[in-house]
Amino acid sequence: MSATRGVGLAGAVALLSAVLLAGCSEAGQRGGPAAASATPVVVVEIQPADVPIFSDFAAQTYARDMVEVRGRVDGYLERWLFRPGSEVRAGDVLYVLDLRPYEASVQQARANLKQGEADLDFARHQVSLLQAQANLASAEANLVKAQQDYERLKPLVDADAASKQDLDAAVAALRAGEANVHAYQASVDQATISTKTQIDSTQAKTEALKAALQTAELNLQYGTIRAPIGGRIGDSLIPVGGLVNPNSAQPLTTIVPLDPIWVRFKVTESEYLSWAKRGQRTLGGDLPLRLILADNSEFPSKGQIADSLNQVDPKTGTLELQASFPNPQHHLLPGQFGRVRVQVDERMSALLVPQRAVQQLQNMQTVYAVGQDNKVQARPVTTAERVGESWVIEKGLKPGDRVIVEGQLKVRPGALVQPLPLRAPAESANSKSGN
Repeated sequence: MSATRGVGLAGAVALLSAVLLAGCSEAGQRGGPAAASATPVVVVEIQPADVPIFSDFAAQTYARDMVEVRGRVDGYLERWLFRPGSEVRAGDVLYVLDLRPYEASVQQARANLKQGEADLDFARHQVSLLQAQANLASAEANLVKAQQDYERLKPLVDADAASKQDLDAAVAALRAGEANVHAYQASVDQATISTKTQIDSTQAKTEALKAALQTAELNLQYGTIRAPIGGRIGDSLIPVGGLVNPNSAQPLTTIVPLDPIWVRFKVTESEYLSWAKRGQRTLGGDLPLRLILADNSEFPSKGQIADSLNQVDPKTGTLELQASFPNPQHHLLPGQFGRVRVQVDERMSALLVPQRAVQQLQNMQTVYAVGQDNKVQARPVTTAERVGESWVIEKGLKPGDRVIVEGQLKVRPGALVQPLPLRAPAESANSKSGN
């Protein structure tokens, strides 16, 4: 009887196990708790938007108005008064030469000018001319007296009231007076010409002495070398005690203005033509330019295209453009490399997908989308321009599609997923701080 009881118990256990297995199988087929759990993924819902299209061009900064500081006179450098790399203003003293030779030249030129002015004053007050003029005046007075004597005696002689001898003497005196007047007049004319010539010659000499003094004073001023423009100054290439020569091939130093800073970059011929077809004379037009620096940071000031070369380089097929950027803090220096970013187009109702959502396999680009049944779908897409960290999608997606941006490596097409919306960085930070 006990054996029969044991057999019955074993059968009951086997029957119960079979029933439980069947229930679990049925529950699994109905999607119950035993079903495989959905994989969580982060998705973004694609919506059309108007986006500007930017292009980057390799660029380099340069100083358009860089000035080489040179000496204008010879001399030994006595001292220099700036710190390399510092900011200088126009007119600041940079170098001082040995000024003693030029100071002596100025003193000598002043003395020569004073002597010349004295000679000119003497020439203007010539005694010989004054004496000749006085002799002429005396001769003219004597001639008048002789004329009066003749006119008084002539009627008396005609009336036999005076001797003819007295009349002859009066006529002789009149002729002598006329000769004296002519002689002294010639002396005055000669003295006048001589005096005028001497005055003109002395005056020309005085003007030359004035010019010599101005030259000496200029050379003295040039002995103190000043900054011709404002900007950042380089190192001194001539040591103290060195000889400064205006004909030297090596400048004393250089000054570069940093505000604005200039940037040159090149565009291809096709890019230039594409822009020209849109009615712009030069690439960029009046659109603001952005400058991306070597550390991928964006320079805060916006620039404008100022100039372009007048021909395409036949060797490279590119056209050089030149832009200026405000640089009030003088953070940018000439010679730095970067990228100029310029808006070249604008896409209306474009579909944007984050770059990390696009998978590249040979020549095919694919994204994983989540269908209405929360299952993964592989969608081949065609990308166009890159906008920030996203691609513009030309084909393969439509507005409202949900694209996986995180977790696509954990799923396969047809897999069941749990879509989670992509949150902004600020929301993620707040969520973490709240936890």
